[in-house]
Amino acid sequence: MTDTMIRTHKKTLANVEIVSRLCKGCGFCVQACVQDCLAISKDINERGYNYAYYLGEGCTGCGLCFYSCPEPSAITIIRHPVKRDP
Repeated sequence: MTDTMIRTHKKTLANVEIVSRLCKGCGFCVQACVQDCLAISKDINERGYNYAYYLGEGCTGCGLCFYSCPEPSAITIIRHPVKRDP
């Protein structure tokens, strides 16, 4: 199985919002993400940094990216409600 095939079958339990203008491109969040759902952009933000971004799927909402980020307010985790059977 390729990485792409694995990534498309992951269950997304949360979304990651990264404010690109606050990101300094250190890559700590990308390294901390065990689900490999973050990457560093080839584009440059207004401060001249290659910023991190969410690939769009696979986030479990663990928060490792949030806690590893040295920039306050740059990363927000939005968890999806879990439907439970009665």
